[in-house]
Amino acid sequence: MNDNPVQIAGALFEAVQQARIFPDSKTFPDCRARVDAESINDAYLRMLRDFVAEHFELPAERPAVALAAADSLAAHIDRLWAELERAPDPAPAGSSAIALAHPYVVPGGRFREIYYWDSYFTAEGLVASGRLDLAEGMIRNFADLIDRYGYVPNGTRLYYLGRSQPPMFCAMLQLLERCRGFEAVRPFLPQLVREHAFWMDASAAAPSAARGPRAAARVVEITPGAVLNRYWDANDTPRPESFGEDLHTCALAAEPRRGGIFRDIRAGAESGWDFSSRWFAPNGGIESIRCSELLPVDLNALLWQLEHQLAAWLERAGDARAAGLADAAERRRALVLARCWDDAAGWFFDEHWPTGRHTQAWTLAGAFPLYCGMVDDARAARMAGSIESHFLRPGGVVTTLVRSGEQWDAPNGWAPLQWVVVQGLRRYGHHRLADDIAERFIALVERVWQRTGKMMEKYDVCDMALEAGGGEYPVQDGFGWTNGVVRAFLAQQAR
Repeated sequence: MNDNPVQIAGALFEAVQQARIFPDSKTFPDCRARVDAESINDAYLRMLRDFVAEHFELPAERPAVALAAADSLAAHIDRLWAELERAPDPAPAGSSAIALAHPYVVPGGRFREIYYWDSYFTAEGLVASGRLDLAEGMIRNFADLIDRYGYVPNGTRLYYLGRSQPPMFCAMLQLLERCRGFEAVRPFLPQLVREHAFWMDASAAAPSAARGPRAAARVVEITPGAVLNRYWDANDTPRPESFGEDLHTCALAAEPRRGGIFRDIRAGAESGWDFSSRWFAPNGGIESIRCSELLPVDLNALLWQLEHQLAAWLERAGDARAAGLADAAERRRALVLARCWDDAAGWFFDEHWPTGRHTQAWTLAGAFPLYCGMVDDARAARMAGSIESHFLRPGGVVTTLVRSGEQWDAPNGWAPLQWVVVQGLRRYGHHRLADDIAERFIALVERVWQRTGKMMEKYDVCDMALEAGGGEYPVQDGFGWTNGVVRAFLAQQAR
């Protein structure tokens, strides 16, 4: 026997004790093992595998379909949509899936369900491919989810219900308005109002006479009446979809950090940046994650966009709530500029709200105020210079300047961030740099496609001969938001 026999440590011990097989918890630790610990553990794992196979149906793996050779990357993407499209489906009994009433597109690979912020970038490509019908189906699904839950979950699985993702429903409605006008958007305004209420819900706030910032759920009151938002999750437990990984991260954390670390991991997942050194304490790894302690510049820019655009739409609809939302947008803009803009650097940074200091982490999250249109021309010019000097790489723009081994760090580049940067630059007239970034990313994607026949989830934009890596799972192919962004870039080039 080794120093930790199976009857006093390990997964088998925990399972027996938590199941209360013996009325007295001392009984099992006092048992004597009949064979060595390794043999017992092997038998236990075999039993578990057999049990799962007998009682559960594994997720169906769709066979890879060999598409006919396409004449161009655009034609290849147009054909790919059929492979990623799913029909409306009820949630089968016993499944973790959430039922959807309208057709939708999945990212691909291990991602068998829709994901919130992915879907906006996918929708841009669907429209470029002439599939507005499918983009509208996805908008209707999100409206249904808001009606059902009050927000759009991270993804359409029950285990995602503790959190949302970056609020892109407004951007999806802006896309719809671009294609079909305001009257197409009008029916969805109640859902957009309700989503805003979800992000601003501070009902869990406890009265406090203490000075300094107070936080409740996704709301942080920096000073009385001065409110910004953070990422959050309703639960403080390991994520079911990454259970082992989260337990491992918790085990690495220093004792004071173990309380609440699961919520910070989940908050990082709500951000869509799961994971990045952006969320870590200085010089720390994922075990130092402190996402709930940060005011993310991207989230607050997107919420400004929501408030600003919703106010305009409500005013057009003759709704008296428009003025209040317009005021909220202006307050948020002033706070983001005051707290997240670094004039010396010419860039936006997340703020560590307990100390009131910038994180100093250079990330493309800082480009979201440019994308959303909440800066003046002078700041936009400074930001264009920072993008070119700090983030530009042979294959596009790099996510951060840190090589941490996490997937939302260097050397990786992600399609949604290429889109955010390029559209932000174009909004302010920096077309040369915007075109250069789009062309570099298209060239990288096309190079990988020509070599592999695949569209990837992420790319190494620093060394175009290497594949991207890092994170909790292998690089996925498919891939919804890459298809969407590249197809939309190609359509913009053709104009």
